[in-house]
Amino acid sequence: MKRPSGFTPQRPTPPDTTAPDPVRREPERQRAPESNLTEPTLTEPIAITRPARSEPPIRVPGVRQARRERKRVERSEVKRFTAHSRRRRRNWLLAVGGVAGLALLACGLAYTPILSVRTIQVEGAERVSSDAIVADLSSQLGSPFPLVDESAIKAALVTYPLIESYSIEARPPDTLVLRLVERTPVGAIDTGDGFTIVDAAGVVIESGASRPGAYPLIAVDGGTEADGFVSAAAVLRALPAELFARVDSVTATTTDDVRFTLRDSDTTVVWGSAEESALKAYTLDALIAAQPDYDEYDVSSPSVAVVR
Repeated sequence: MKRPSGFTPQRPTPPDTTAPDPVRREPERQRAPESNLTEPTLTEPIAITRPARSEPPIRVPGVRQARRERKRVERSEVKRFTAHSRRRRRNWLLAVGGVAGLALLACGLAYTPILSVRTIQVEGAERVSSDAIVADLSSQLGSPFPLVDESAIKAALVTYPLIESYSIEARPPDTLVLRLVERTPVGAIDTGDGFTIVDAAGVVIESGASRPGAYPLIAVDGGTEADGFVSAAAVLRALPAELFARVDSVTATTTDDVRFTLRDSDTTVVWGSAEESALKAYTLDALIAAQPDYDEYDVSSPSVAVVR
């Protein structure tokens, strides 16, 4: 780029630092008029402005009441839906508590001297001595009913062969009842040295030199250990009382060939086994009434009776 003719650029001349500075006037400070200036005194309080607090939200009384009402309704609904289960739980608790209370009361009374044995009463004793039994059981006097020693009672009664069975009953407040079942005699056996009255199990009840007239004679070989004795004794025990009193003697070898003779005649009755004894007795009475002149009546099959 060409410079225009006759133009010479001039560089600025730096200022002369050696020359004295012209007088510089300081700008006048602006001062407030003295009449408007007042110095604060220490006795005057200084007002401090604080930011205004935010006001709490305004609560409407109806909202609080509605909340309370809602909670009340919820509680009532919960009670209504759980009423059945609460009632059932309460009934169970009452029942269990009642049973437990009664059990505790019963245990408390049972193990106190109020309910203890002071009297022993024996029932059903005919051939055995009730006084002897009471004396043998005197060790049980003063014992509470739950603490009565049944094994000791059994050991004492075993010594009486005439007792077939027994039962014990506690009769509050102080009585122990002992019910006996004595053995039932079914007939007499000739031992050669005399006669013994036995029951269906072969237990000797009485012994004597002469034959007892109230019981039939069991004439079997082998005594009470023979099979014939078991069959004859079973038949005698199954006979009605009226027919039993008329039987004079009984013989048997097996279970189904039991036969006996009657006291008031020489009539022989073929009885068979001990089954259907009531029907056989009815058939025998009807046969004797209809056919009184026969020596043998076979009622072993009561539906088809035979006379000979």
